[in-house]
Amino acid sequence: MNQSPKLILSDFDGTLSDHKEFSTKFIDIINLCSDNKTPFVIVTGRSISWAHFFLTHFEKLEYVISEGGGSLSYRDGNGFIIDEYLVSDDEIKWLEKFSSELKKQFPLVRLSADSTGRVTDRAIELFDLKDEELLKSIKTFMTSQNINYSTSNVHLNFWCGEVSKYEASKYLISRFFKDYSIEETIFFGDSLNDQSMFRNIEHSVGVSNIDQVLDIMEFKPNIILKGEKNSGPSGVLSYLKGILKN
Repeated sequence: MNQSPKLILSDFDGTLSDHKEFSTKFIDIINLCSDNKTPFVIVTGRSISWAHFFLTHFEKLEYVISEGGGSLSYRDGNGFIIDEYLVSDDEIKWLEKFSSELKKQFPLVRLSADSTGRVTDRAIELFDLKDEELLKSIKTFMTSQNINYSTSNVHLNFWCGEVSKYEASKYLISRFFKDYSIEETIFFGDSLNDQSMFRNIEHSVGVSNIDQVLDIMEFKPNIILKGEKNSGPSGVLSYLKGILKN
């Protein structure tokens, strides 16, 4: 970008974390953005319960998009957390019904531990889907029931309705950053479920560990960082230090 972004959006797993582990660089990133008075928003496939965790444990975070774009959480003027679901009640009910059917069809497949904290989507651990034929059968079943799905670093997420990280980000901007445009935004990511952002946000950056899935991506980030030193949060922090003023 020729100038500092007005809004910074970022995936979490693999982008702001080292594998599944929190990093001190995550705190450094939040502080750097805060020092520059640039809003920083996590856009993650993790559950809405994780959104609450981020908001309650990191006071400099004001907004979190979770469940792959199905939920937006933020604190109101009194400090209370507000959740907005970006799918209809009917779609949430259909997802609940489908999840029960999924368990009947594939009794050995377990929903992720955090699925009990999810509202607008559910997830299956990729660790349990190493059998390619099983994965193919599950995806076929989902398609037959009008269920959408996407793969992150750790999960096969599935949901009802038109949900994406990009649509949720557009809603966030229209709701809380009306003076901003998507062209003044930058996004960091590293996985398949970030493709809606890579497709639609010009200033998109892939940290170097994206190379694990780059060959199977239809939509790729505009900038791809290289080398182990630019993996995950190290890449995000280094890039932001290069474009932010302070």
